[in-house]
Amino acid sequence: MHFFELRNIQHFVLYLLPALLGVLIFAIGLARTHFRHEDEDVHMQQVHTTYVGGIEERNAPFPLVLVLIIGGTVLWGVLYIIFYGVLGVKI
Repeated sequence: MHFFELRNIQHFVLYLLPALLGVLIFAIGLARTHFRHEDEDVHMQQVHTTYVGGIEERNAPFPLVLVLIIGGTVLWGVLYIIFYGVLGVKI
């Protein structure tokens, strides 16, 4: 039990705002998925493979924001293992 009711609201805001900011940054990152070049429209509309049922596959680039998120996760995991295992530092 908390002595002050405001403390519950502060914790709620401190949990909610980073989550909302993370979703907003991720959405902005997906809006600018890759670097643009001249023949991009033709490249994005060209059908690479057609499957049964009318499903078409295009050769689109992998989103840059996902590359950064995956790379950051792997880097954090490796550094966490090094700092926690070798140095004994608790993060």
